Amino acid sequence: MNARLDPFAAAPAQMKAWMGASLATSSSLDPVLVSLVEVLTSQINGCANCINMHTAFARERGETEQRLYLLPAWREAPCYTERERAALGWTEALTRLSERPALDAARAALEAHFDKEEQVKLTLMINVINGWNRLAVGFHLWAEPAQVKAMAAQPA
Repeated sequence: MNARLDPFAAAPAQMKAWMGASLATSSSLDPVLVSLVEVLTSQINGCANCINMHTAFARERGETEQRLYLLPAWREAPCYTERERAALGWTEALTRLSERPALDAARAALEAHFDKEEQVKLTLMINVINGWNRLAVGFHLWAEPAQVKAMAAQPA
């Protein structure tokens, strides 16, 4: 797939700031939880670039194939903790916002398993990955995981 536009070349200052916010947000939460949120959101949004990248990163963090494969059916799969289920439900509700999901039920589960600060951090993480999905799908971006790691490692 060829990118229609390279956002890093077109708006370098904004993309550098976006990358910084993304890294700060993702590093504020449990990496396993971040991986699940990134992959599920990318699956919902049909972002091949992000599914490819975040499943590779999840495996590097020790995530199992079983849990990655079962994410689309997380409600029926017994391999997720109640805390992960609350995060996945909140992820799905916010990512499918236009479909008018059951926000009250998702919020109740979130509140039962996350303190207020964690709720904000998780919500920001969901927003971040939805934003990346929209950039990648919108501009036909493709980056191999090693490229992304190298870019993230560059000094600010």
